[in-house]
Amino acid sequence: MRKKLAVSIALAIGSLFQIGALADTAQSTPTSTPIKHIVVIFQENVSFDHYFGTYPHAANLTGEPPFYTLSNTPTVNGLSGTLLTNNPTALNTANAEGAANPFRLSPAQASTADQDHDYTPEQQALHFGMVDLYPAFTGAGGTASGAPAPANSPAIFTTSGLVMGYYDGNTVTALWNYAQYFAMSDNSYNTGFGPSTPGALNLISGQTNGVIANLNGTGDETDDGHGGLTVIADPDPIGDVCSPPTANQVTMGGKNIGDALNAAGVTWGFFSGGFDLGVTNSNGTTGCNRSTTSVVTNVKKKDYIPHHQPFQYYASTANPTHARPTSQNTIGHAGDAANHQYDINDFFVAAGASNLPAVSYLKAPGYQDGHAGYSDPIDEQQFVVHVLNYLQSLPEWRDTLVVIAYDDSDGWYDHQMPPIVNQSSGLDDALTGVNACGNGLTALPGVLSGVTHAQGRCGYGPRLPLLVISPWSKSNYVDHTVTDQTSILRFVEDNWLAGQRLGQGSFDSIANPIDNMLDFSKTTPNPKLFLDINGQPPRILQNIGKPVAVAQ
Repeated sequence: MRKKLAVSIALAIGSLFQIGALADTAQSTPTSTPIKHIVVIFQENVSFDHYFGTYPHAANLTGEPPFYTLSNTPTVNGLSGTLLTNNPTALNTANAEGAANPFRLSPAQASTADQDHDYTPEQQALHFGMVDLYPAFTGAGGTASGAPAPANSPAIFTTSGLVMGYYDGNTVTALWNYAQYFAMSDNSYNTGFGPSTPGALNLISGQTNGVIANLNGTGDETDDGHGGLTVIADPDPIGDVCSPPTANQVTMGGKNIGDALNAAGVTWGFFSGGFDLGVTNSNGTTGCNRSTTSVVTNVKKKDYIPHHQPFQYYASTANPTHARPTSQNTIGHAGDAANHQYDINDFFVAAGASNLPAVSYLKAPGYQDGHAGYSDPIDEQQFVVHVLNYLQSLPEWRDTLVVIAYDDSDGWYDHQMPPIVNQSSGLDDALTGVNACGNGLTALPGVLSGVTHAQGRCGYGPRLPLLVISPWSKSNYVDHTVTDQTSILRFVEDNWLAGQRLGQGSFDSIANPIDNMLDFSKTTPNPKLFLDINGQPPRILQNIGKPVAVAQ
């Protein structure tokens, strides 16, 4: 008995030493800044004007969660003056019944229809840079569930003019408060045009060209001009057990940031809602069909959406069977069956075990990812606030950076014409004419040898929100530096990989850094900011009274 006890104690002590060694990896990995952990909350389908167009001025109507503006809050390149009262979109008769000025959506109007956000229509909406054809090309009216518009909705709500709608701080209350107490950008863009998958691929590789295998046609790809394919829509990843068998599916070639982090021995992971197929939700759904019904949109949506998981497209970083990690202590580490691909719950488990990876990407369950048509800003903020409240409770918060970013604009109106830094004259381009997005002279190469200019990669695309939340971010600051999704990729490369770039035509080679939203010279880090996750009817997130900063 004593011998067995001694063996058990020895094993336990050995296990503790192993756990300590694993847990300390992220802290001990050399970085170029004080940041030892980055958490990228990658949400869905929001243009900058849709969430921040009138920031920091909210209507504060009776019965709605109030937003309190700090006295020194800077303004943004948003919606004001004639953009609100005499918008070119309202004057363009080609928009037909959808011709409208931008208009406010109330908290009661959080459930809206999904807008058209495909590669070609988004370019057509910009109309040679006049930015006046959103209703004609990307607009769609109504609610997420197809139910009648909420009471007091303007008639335009049911038409293509809905695409001109925007929320203010009375609905996206939490996000506006994070912007006030930390830093945000009003000049950040989708790396290219189009929907979720191109945005997700650009986040981790800066490259949508280089399809090396495809199934069930090529409906979500375009000819790259050299006999290959560029992803411009939403194919599913080949091999993922949750990819619909009849859907267009692809495998990507080239490298992604996971490959580079593995080579450098840096811990990392992508954490997706619904990825653990062994869990049964409270409604009885399980496996690939795990789902949740939003009380805001009344839509039942699968928690895991394969084309939102970018690492599944690469053989080197895929976990096609959704294999589980060996233990909470192997999460983020190389050599495990999960291959760095996990369920969202695994993120909290790992963090609670002092095993927060150096680089983490978070994808909310479908109903909380913010995608119009099945999700909404209220459900989205429940997820974001839960993550941030939790992270701020950890000792690792002192050296953590949280980035809130989006995969695409959903086609929602944004008045700012994006800078076209990479041009394309492919079959699906239409910004400056038929098969034209710019004059085609400025272009990045593709992945495969000989693809000197990969068509179908025109960008930058629409302007998107970008928030940087950290003890080291500037406070109540609006950055005007031109950035894009690969600026996040660049930070990871600069901080953990000594500035190493992925190459092979990645946008990371031309991306500007996000560093201007950070201040590592400050002697006093930002205080923490905890927000009320419970909310008030109708479940709008609001602060506990006025925004409250909780001292460290």
